[in-house]
Amino acid sequence: MAEYDKDDYSFINEKIKAKPLNKKRLFRHGVYTGALAVLFGMIACFVFTLLRPVMEEWLYPKENPVISIPEDSQQMMPETEALFETEEVSETEEAELPVPETETVIVKELELSDYQMLQNKIYAIGKEANRSVVTVTGIVSNTDWYNNSYESNGQASGIIIGDNGSELLILTEHKVVQTAGEIRVTFIDEATVTASLKKYDGNTGIAILAINLRLIEEATKEKIAYAILGNSLSVSQGNIAIAIGSPLGTNYSIGTGNITSVGNVIQTVDNTYSIFTTDIVGSSNSSGVLLNLNGEVIGLVVQDYSGNDDDNTLTAISVSELKKVIEMLSNGKDIPYLGLKIVTVTDKIAYEFNIPRGVYIKEVMLDSPALEAGLQNGDVIVEMDGEEISTIEAYEKNVLAMEPGAITEIVVNRQGMDEYLRVTCSVTAGTLQ
Repeated sequence: MAEYDKDDYSFINEKIKAKPLNKKRLFRHGVYTGALAVLFGMIACFVFTLLRPVMEEWLYPKENPVISIPEDSQQMMPETEALFETEEVSETEEAELPVPETETVIVKELELSDYQMLQNKIYAIGKEANRSVVTVTGIVSNTDWYNNSYESNGQASGIIIGDNGSELLILTEHKVVQTAGEIRVTFIDEATVTASLKKYDGNTGIAILAINLRLIEEATKEKIAYAILGNSLSVSQGNIAIAIGSPLGTNYSIGTGNITSVGNVIQTVDNTYSIFTTDIVGSSNSSGVLLNLNGEVIGLVVQDYSGNDDDNTLTAISVSELKKVIEMLSNGKDIPYLGLKIVTVTDKIAYEFNIPRGVYIKEVMLDSPALEAGLQNGDVIVEMDGEEISTIEAYEKNVLAMEPGAITEIVVNRQGMDEYLRVTCSVTAGTLQ
Protein backbone atom coordinates (compact mmCIF):
# COMPACT_ATOMS: atom_id res chain seq x y z
CA MET A 1 0.00 0.00 0.00
CA ALA A 2 1.40 3.33 -0.94
CA GLU A 3 2.09 5.79 1.73
CA TYR A 4 0.03 8.95 1.74
CA ASP A 5 1.47 12.34 2.34
CA LYS A 6 0.62 13.67 5.74
CA ASP A 7 -0.20 17.01 4.22
CA ASP A 8 -3.16 15.44 2.45
CA TYR A 9 -4.80 14.85 5.88
CA SER A 10 -3.64 17.96 7.57
CA PHE A 11 -7.28 19.13 8.10
CA ILE A 12 -7.71 16.42 10.72
CA ASN A 13 -5.43 18.32 12.99
CA GLU A 14 -7.52 21.53 12.75
CA LYS A 15 -9.40 22.60 15.88
CA ILE A 16 -13.17 23.32 15.64
CA LYS A 17 -14.09 26.35 17.68
CA ALA A 18 -17.57 26.88 19.19
CA LYS A 19 -19.77 29.42 17.53
CA PRO A 20 -19.47 32.70 19.37
CA LEU A 21 -22.49 33.52 21.60
CA ASN A 22 -24.75 36.21 20.15
CA LYS A 23 -26.05 37.91 23.26
CA LYS A 24 -28.39 40.24 21.39
CA ARG A 25 -30.01 37.37 19.54
CA LEU A 26 -30.30 35.37 22.75
CA PHE A 27 -31.94 38.34 24.46
CA ARG A 28 -34.45 38.70 21.63
CA HIS A 29 -35.31 35.00 21.86
CA GLY A 30 -35.76 35.32 25.62
CA VAL A 31 -38.06 38.32 25.27
CA TYR A 32 -40.05 36.58 22.53
CA THR A 33 -40.41 33.38 24.59
CA GLY A 34 -41.41 35.36 27.68
CA ALA A 35 -44.01 37.31 25.70
CA LEU A 36 -45.48 34.07 24.35
CA ALA A 37 -45.58 32.66 27.86
CA VAL A 38 -47.40 35.75 29.17
CA LEU A 39 -49.84 35.64 26.24
CA PHE A 40 -50.49 31.94 26.80
CA GLY A 41 -51.08 32.56 30.49
CA MET A 42 -53.53 35.38 29.77
CA ILE A 43 -55.46 33.27 27.26
CA ALA A 44 -55.49 30.31 29.67
CA CYS A 45 -56.70 32.56 32.48
CA PHE A 46 -59.46 34.01 30.29
CA VAL A 47 -60.61 30.56 29.13
CA PHE A 48 -60.51 29.20 32.68
CA THR A 49 -62.54 32.15 33.98
CA LEU A 50 -65.05 31.75 31.15
CA LEU A 51 -65.49 28.00 31.53
CA ARG A 52 -65.31 27.76 35.30
CA PRO A 53 -69.06 28.35 35.95
CA VAL A 54 -69.96 25.90 33.19
CA MET A 55 -67.58 23.22 34.48
CA GLU A 56 -68.70 23.73 38.09
CA GLU A 57 -72.34 23.42 37.01
CA TRP A 58 -71.46 20.26 35.06
CA LEU A 59 -69.25 18.60 37.67
CA TYR A 60 -70.96 19.93 40.80
CA PRO A 61 -74.54 20.87 39.88
CA LYS A 62 -76.19 23.15 42.42
CA GLU A 63 -79.50 22.09 43.89
CA ASN A 64 -82.17 24.73 44.37
CA PRO A 65 -83.22 25.33 47.98
CA VAL A 66 -86.19 23.25 49.06
CA ILE A 67 -89.41 25.23 49.40
CA SER A 68 -91.06 24.56 52.77
CA ILE A 69 -94.61 25.60 53.67
CA PRO A 70 -95.55 24.94 57.33
CA GLU A 71 -98.86 23.26 58.03
CA ASP A 72 -101.64 25.18 59.75
CA SER A 73 -103.55 24.20 62.87
CA GLN A 74 -106.99 25.11 64.05
CA GLN A 75 -106.87 28.11 66.36
CA MET A 76 -108.29 27.14 69.72
CA MET A 77 -110.36 29.39 71.94
CA PRO A 78 -109.38 29.80 75.62
CA GLU A 79 -110.72 27.09 77.90
CA THR A 80 -114.25 27.71 79.15
CA GLU A 81 -113.25 27.13 82.75
CA ALA A 82 -110.74 29.94 82.59
CA LEU A 83 -113.36 32.35 81.30
CA PHE A 84 -115.75 31.72 84.18
CA GLU A 85 -113.38 31.41 87.13
CA THR A 86 -114.65 33.34 90.18
CA GLU A 87 -113.36 33.81 93.68
CA GLU A 88 -115.49 33.96 96.79
CA VAL A 89 -115.31 37.37 98.46
CA SER A 90 -116.24 37.89 102.09
CA GLU A 91 -118.63 40.63 103.15
CA THR A 92 -115.78 42.60 104.77
CA GLU A 93 -113.62 42.41 101.63
CA GLU A 94 -116.64 43.33 99.50
CA ALA A 95 -117.16 46.48 101.56
CA GLU A 96 -113.52 47.45 101.07
CA LEU A 97 -113.62 47.07 97.29
CA PRO A 98 -113.48 50.40 95.45
CA VAL A 99 -116.60 51.40 93.58
CA PRO A 100 -115.78 51.75 89.87
CA GLU A 101 -116.40 55.14 88.37
CA THR A 102 -119.15 55.38 85.84
CA GLU A 103 -117.88 56.26 82.38
CA THR A 104 -119.96 58.13 79.88
CA VAL A 105 -119.95 56.48 76.48
CA ILE A 106 -120.72 58.69 73.52
CA VAL A 107 -122.17 56.79 70.58
CA LYS A 108 -121.52 58.48 67.27
CA GLU A 109 -123.87 57.78 64.42
CA LEU A 110 -122.00 56.49 61.38
CA GLU A 111 -122.18 58.61 58.30
CA LEU A 112 -121.86 57.52 54.68
CA SER A 113 -118.37 59.02 54.65
CA ASP A 114 -117.39 56.62 57.46
CA TYR A 115 -118.62 53.67 55.44
CA GLN A 116 -116.66 54.92 52.44
CA MET A 117 -113.56 55.23 54.62
CA LEU A 118 -113.87 51.57 55.66
CA GLN A 119 -114.32 50.54 52.04
CA ASN A 120 -111.22 52.48 51.05
CA LYS A 121 -109.20 50.69 53.73
CA ILE A 122 -110.41 47.29 52.55
CA TYR A 123 -109.63 48.11 48.92
CA ALA A 124 -106.18 49.35 49.94
CA ILE A 125 -105.43 45.82 51.18
CA GLY A 126 -106.43 44.45 47.77
CA LYS A 127 -104.38 47.03 45.90
CA GLU A 128 -101.25 46.18 47.88
CA ALA A 129 -101.85 42.45 47.33
CA ASN A 130 -102.20 43.07 43.58
CA ARG A 131 -98.39 43.37 43.46
CA SER A 132 -98.30 39.59 43.71
CA VAL A 133 -100.82 39.10 40.88
CA VAL A 134 -99.69 38.23 37.35
CA THR A 135 -101.47 37.53 34.07
CA VAL A 136 -100.75 34.06 32.68
CA THR A 137 -101.21 33.64 28.93
CA GLY A 138 -101.06 30.25 27.24
CA ILE A 139 -100.39 30.52 23.50
CA VAL A 140 -101.64 27.62 21.37
CA SER A 141 -100.73 27.28 17.67
CA ASN A 142 -103.35 25.67 15.41
CA THR A 143 -104.40 25.44 11.78
CA ASP A 144 -107.84 26.17 10.38
CA TRP A 145 -109.87 24.30 7.76
CA TYR A 146 -107.83 25.92 5.00
CA ASN A 147 -104.52 24.86 6.58
CA ASN A 148 -103.75 28.43 7.66
CA SER A 149 -101.77 28.79 10.88
CA TYR A 150 -103.16 30.91 13.70
CA GLU A 151 -102.63 31.38 17.42
CA SER A 152 -105.20 31.28 20.21
CA ASN A 153 -104.61 32.62 23.70
CA GLY A 154 -106.02 31.49 27.03
CA GLN A 155 -105.66 33.76 30.04
CA ALA A 156 -105.98 33.51 33.80
CA SER A 157 -104.50 35.21 36.80
CA GLY A 158 -101.63 33.79 38.80
CA ILE A 159 -100.08 34.49 42.19
CA ILE A 160 -96.37 34.90 42.96
CA ILE A 161 -95.69 32.58 45.91
CA GLY A 162 -91.90 32.84 46.20
CA ASP A 163 -88.61 31.80 44.61
CA ASN A 164 -86.03 29.03 45.04
CA GLY A 165 -82.97 31.15 44.41
CA SER A 166 -82.96 30.78 40.64
CA GLU A 167 -86.64 30.66 39.67
CA LEU A 168 -89.68 32.78 40.46
CA LEU A 169 -92.65 30.51 41.25
CA ILE A 170 -96.18 31.28 40.06
CA LEU A 171 -99.35 29.49 41.26
CA THR A 172 -102.08 29.29 38.60
CA GLU A 173 -104.62 26.98 36.92
CA HIS A 174 -103.30 24.17 34.75
CA LYS A 175 -106.12 24.31 32.20
CA VAL A 176 -104.83 27.66 30.89
CA VAL A 177 -101.41 26.25 29.97
CA GLN A 178 -102.29 22.58 29.42
CA THR A 179 -101.97 22.64 25.62
CA ALA A 180 -99.92 25.84 25.32
CA GLY A 181 -96.80 25.82 23.19
CA GLU A 182 -95.59 28.99 24.90
CA ILE A 183 -96.38 30.49 28.30
CA ARG A 184 -96.07 34.21 28.97
CA VAL A 185 -96.39 35.96 32.32
CA THR A 186 -97.17 39.67 32.60
CA PHE A 187 -96.40 41.51 35.84
CA ILE A 188 -98.16 44.49 37.37
CA ASP A 189 -95.81 46.91 35.57
CA GLU A 190 -96.76 45.34 32.17
CA ALA A 191 -93.35 43.62 31.85
CA THR A 192 -93.77 40.25 30.08
CA VAL A 193 -91.42 37.27 30.32
CA THR A 194 -91.49 33.65 29.20
CA ALA A 195 -92.33 30.97 31.78
CA SER A 196 -92.24 27.18 31.85
CA LEU A 197 -94.53 24.64 33.48
CA LYS A 198 -92.73 23.21 36.51
CA LYS A 199 -95.35 20.76 37.83
CA TYR A 200 -99.11 20.43 38.06
CA ASP A 201 -101.68 18.42 39.99
CA GLY A 202 -104.14 16.59 37.75
CA ASN A 203 -106.53 16.25 40.67
CA THR A 204 -107.10 19.84 41.81
CA GLY A 205 -106.05 21.45 38.53
CA ILE A 206 -103.46 23.79 40.07
CA ALA A 207 -100.02 24.28 38.52
CA ILE A 208 -96.69 25.91 39.36
CA LEU A 209 -94.91 27.96 36.69
CA ALA A 210 -91.22 28.83 36.87
CA ILE A 211 -89.51 31.98 35.55
CA ASN A 212 -85.74 32.36 35.40
CA LEU A 213 -84.90 35.23 37.76
CA ARG A 214 -82.31 36.50 35.28
CA LEU A 215 -85.10 37.32 32.82
CA ILE A 216 -86.76 39.75 35.24
CA GLU A 217 -85.54 43.35 35.26
CA GLU A 218 -84.56 44.91 38.57
CA ALA A 219 -87.24 47.58 38.16
CA THR A 220 -89.87 44.85 37.93
CA LYS A 221 -88.48 43.01 40.96
CA GLU A 222 -88.93 46.17 43.01
CA LYS A 223 -92.62 46.45 42.07
CA ILE A 224 -93.72 42.86 42.62
CA ALA A 225 -94.36 41.12 45.95
CA TYR A 226 -94.76 37.56 47.20
CA ALA A 227 -98.18 36.44 48.37
CA ILE A 228 -98.51 35.14 51.94
CA LEU A 229 -100.42 31.89 52.36
CA GLY A 230 -102.53 32.36 55.49
CA ASN A 231 -104.34 30.01 57.85
CA SER A 232 -107.74 29.24 56.34
CA LEU A 233 -108.66 26.78 59.12
CA SER A 234 -109.69 29.74 61.28
CA VAL A 235 -112.03 31.20 58.64
CA SER A 236 -115.65 31.29 59.76
CA GLN A 237 -119.00 32.23 58.30
CA GLY A 238 -119.46 36.00 58.11
CA ASN A 239 -115.75 36.85 57.79
CA ILE A 240 -114.91 39.62 55.32
CA ALA A 241 -113.12 38.37 52.21
CA ILE A 242 -111.29 40.25 49.47
CA ALA A 243 -111.04 38.74 45.98
CA ILE A 244 -108.08 39.66 43.78
CA GLY A 245 -106.90 38.37 40.43
CA SER A 246 -109.74 38.39 37.93
CA PRO A 247 -113.02 37.92 39.83
CA LEU A 248 -115.01 38.97 36.77
CA GLY A 249 -112.49 38.12 34.06
CA THR A 250 -110.62 41.45 34.26
CA ASN A 251 -107.19 41.21 35.82
CA TYR A 252 -106.21 43.34 38.83
CA SER A 253 -109.87 43.91 39.70
CA ILE A 254 -110.92 43.73 43.35
CA GLY A 255 -114.09 42.32 44.87
CA THR A 256 -115.20 42.45 48.50
CA GLY A 257 -117.85 40.56 50.40
CA ASN A 258 -118.43 37.95 53.08
CA ILE A 259 -117.82 34.24 53.55
CA THR A 260 -121.31 32.74 53.36
CA SER A 261 -120.44 29.13 54.19
CA VAL A 262 -117.42 27.07 55.23
CA GLY A 263 -118.97 23.64 55.78
CA ASN A 264 -119.10 22.41 52.19
CA VAL A 265 -116.56 19.87 50.96
CA ILE A 266 -115.64 18.35 47.63
CA GLN A 267 -114.52 14.76 47.30
CA THR A 268 -111.77 14.51 44.72
CA VAL A 269 -109.57 11.53 43.96
CA ASP A 270 -107.53 10.57 47.06
CA ASN A 271 -108.42 13.87 48.77
CA THR A 272 -111.24 15.86 50.31
CA TYR A 273 -111.12 19.66 50.42
CA SER A 274 -113.16 22.32 52.22
CA ILE A 275 -114.95 24.87 50.06
CA PHE A 276 -115.67 28.51 50.89
CA THR A 277 -118.66 30.15 49.26
CA THR A 278 -118.98 33.93 49.18
CA ASP A 279 -121.43 36.63 48.12
CA ILE A 280 -118.76 38.24 45.91
CA VAL A 281 -119.96 38.56 42.34
CA GLY A 282 -118.04 36.32 39.94
CA SER A 283 -118.39 34.43 36.69
CA SER A 284 -117.71 30.96 35.30
CA ASN A 285 -114.23 32.04 34.11
CA SER A 286 -113.20 33.78 37.34
CA SER A 287 -109.73 33.12 38.74
CA GLY A 288 -107.59 34.45 41.55
CA VAL A 289 -107.53 34.14 45.33
CA LEU A 290 -109.43 35.20 48.43
CA LEU A 291 -107.69 37.32 51.08
CA ASN A 292 -108.44 38.04 54.72
CA LEU A 293 -108.13 41.50 56.26
CA ASN A 294 -104.42 40.86 56.89
CA GLY A 295 -103.83 40.52 53.14
CA GLU A 296 -103.11 36.78 53.46
CA VAL A 297 -104.36 34.20 50.96
CA ILE A 298 -107.08 32.01 52.50
CA GLY A 299 -108.57 30.41 49.39
CA LEU A 300 -107.91 29.64 45.73
CA VAL A 301 -110.77 30.63 43.42
CA VAL A 302 -111.68 27.55 41.38
CA GLN A 303 -115.09 27.92 39.74
CA ASP A 304 -114.98 24.33 38.44
CA TYR A 305 -116.04 23.21 41.92
CA SER A 306 -118.97 25.63 42.25
CA GLY A 307 -122.53 24.33 42.02
CA ASN A 308 -124.67 24.89 38.95
CA ASP A 309 -126.51 27.71 40.71
CA ASP A 310 -123.36 29.37 42.11
CA ASP A 311 -121.64 30.53 38.91
CA ASN A 312 -122.49 34.14 39.70
CA THR A 313 -120.62 34.09 43.04
CA LEU A 314 -117.04 33.14 43.87
CA THR A 315 -116.13 29.73 45.27
CA ALA A 316 -112.68 28.93 46.67
CA ILE A 317 -110.76 25.94 48.04
CA SER A 318 -109.31 26.30 51.54
CA VAL A 319 -105.60 27.09 51.03
CA SER A 320 -104.45 25.39 54.25
CA GLU A 321 -105.50 22.01 52.86
CA LEU A 322 -103.57 22.67 49.65
CA LYS A 323 -100.28 23.77 51.22
CA LYS A 324 -98.68 20.32 51.08
CA VAL A 325 -99.59 19.95 47.39
CA ILE A 326 -98.30 23.46 46.61
CA GLU A 327 -95.04 22.71 48.46
CA MET A 328 -94.49 19.48 46.51
CA LEU A 329 -95.22 21.11 43.16
CA SER A 330 -92.90 24.03 43.99
CA ASN A 331 -90.08 21.54 44.63
CA GLY A 332 -90.70 19.81 41.29
CA LYS A 333 -92.33 16.70 42.78
CA ASP A 334 -95.20 14.74 41.26
CA ILE A 335 -98.35 14.24 43.32
CA PRO A 336 -98.83 10.51 44.03
CA TYR A 337 -102.10 9.00 42.81
CA LEU A 338 -103.91 5.82 43.85
CA GLY A 339 -107.37 6.50 42.41
CA LEU A 340 -109.89 6.24 45.26
CA LYS A 341 -112.88 8.31 46.32
CA ILE A 342 -113.31 7.74 50.02
CA VAL A 343 -115.21 8.75 53.14
CA THR A 344 -114.53 8.28 56.86
CA VAL A 345 -116.61 5.63 58.63
CA THR A 346 -117.67 7.39 61.83
CA ASP A 347 -119.06 5.65 64.91
CA LYS A 348 -122.56 6.64 63.84
CA ILE A 349 -122.14 5.26 60.32
CA ALA A 350 -120.52 2.08 61.66
CA TYR A 351 -123.46 1.51 64.03
CA GLU A 352 -126.26 2.32 61.58
CA PHE A 353 -124.88 0.35 58.60
CA ASN A 354 -122.89 -2.30 60.45
CA ILE A 355 -119.63 -1.27 58.73
CA PRO A 356 -116.23 -1.63 60.43
CA ARG A 357 -114.40 1.57 61.36
CA GLY A 358 -111.89 2.89 58.82
CA VAL A 359 -112.00 4.64 55.44
CA TYR A 360 -114.80 3.48 53.16
CA ILE A 361 -114.09 3.27 49.42
CA LYS A 362 -117.00 4.85 47.57
CA GLU A 363 -115.47 4.53 44.11
CA VAL A 364 -112.38 3.05 42.49
CA MET A 365 -111.42 5.07 39.41
CA LEU A 366 -111.04 3.32 36.08
CA ASP A 367 -107.48 2.58 34.91
CA SER A 368 -106.15 3.59 38.34
CA PRO A 369 -103.37 1.89 40.35
CA ALA A 370 -105.97 0.96 42.99
CA LEU A 371 -108.11 -0.86 40.43
CA GLU A 372 -105.10 -2.74 39.06
CA ALA A 373 -104.19 -3.80 42.61
CA GLY A 374 -107.64 -5.32 43.21
CA LEU A 375 -109.28 -2.76 45.50
CA GLN A 376 -113.07 -2.67 45.17
CA ASN A 377 -116.00 -0.39 45.88
CA GLY A 378 -117.24 -1.05 49.42
CA ASP A 379 -113.84 -2.03 50.85
CA VAL A 380 -112.92 -0.41 54.15
CA ILE A 381 -109.25 0.62 54.46
CA VAL A 382 -107.86 -0.10 57.94
CA GLU A 383 -104.07 -0.13 57.39
CA MET A 384 -101.41 1.29 55.09
CA ASP A 385 -97.89 -0.12 55.46
CA GLY A 386 -98.68 -1.29 58.96
CA GLU A 387 -100.10 2.06 60.12
CA GLU A 388 -103.70 2.19 61.28
CA ILE A 389 -106.00 4.25 59.04
CA SER A 390 -109.25 5.45 60.59
CA THR A 391 -109.85 8.83 58.92
CA ILE A 392 -109.55 10.49 55.52
CA GLU A 393 -106.85 12.77 56.92
CA ALA A 394 -104.67 9.79 57.87
CA TYR A 395 -105.15 8.27 54.40
CA GLU A 396 -104.28 11.55 52.62
CA LYS A 397 -101.16 12.02 54.76
CA ASN A 398 -99.91 8.54 53.85
CA VAL A 399 -100.60 9.01 50.15
CA LEU A 400 -98.81 12.38 49.94
CA ALA A 401 -95.80 10.87 51.72
CA MET A 402 -95.37 8.33 48.91
CA GLU A 403 -93.25 8.64 45.78
CA PRO A 404 -94.76 7.80 42.37
CA GLY A 405 -93.68 4.25 41.59
CA ALA A 406 -93.48 3.24 45.27
CA ILE A 407 -95.50 0.25 46.50
CA THR A 408 -97.75 0.44 49.54
CA GLU A 409 -99.48 -2.44 51.30
CA ILE A 410 -103.14 -1.56 51.91
CA VAL A 411 -105.17 -3.75 54.23
CA VAL A 412 -108.95 -3.61 53.78
CA ASN A 413 -111.98 -5.26 55.32
CA ARG A 414 -114.03 -6.72 52.47
CA GLN A 415 -117.58 -7.92 52.95
CA GLY A 416 -118.02 -11.67 52.51
CA MET A 417 -121.02 -13.94 52.76
CA ASP A 418 -121.40 -13.66 56.53
CA GLU A 419 -118.64 -11.31 57.70
CA TYR A 420 -115.92 -8.91 56.62
CA LEU A 421 -112.71 -10.58 55.50
CA ARG A 422 -109.24 -9.08 55.84
CA VAL A 423 -107.56 -8.60 52.43
CA THR A 424 -104.13 -7.13 51.62
CA CYS A 425 -103.47 -5.39 48.29
CA SER A 426 -100.15 -4.08 46.96
CA VAL A 427 -100.70 -0.75 45.21
CA THR A 428 -98.07 0.99 43.08
CA ALA A 429 -98.55 4.77 43.24
CA GLY A 430 -98.85 6.62 39.94
CA THR A 431 -99.51 10.20 38.82
CA LEU A 432 -102.77 11.64 37.54
CA GLN A 433 -102.35 13.31 34.15
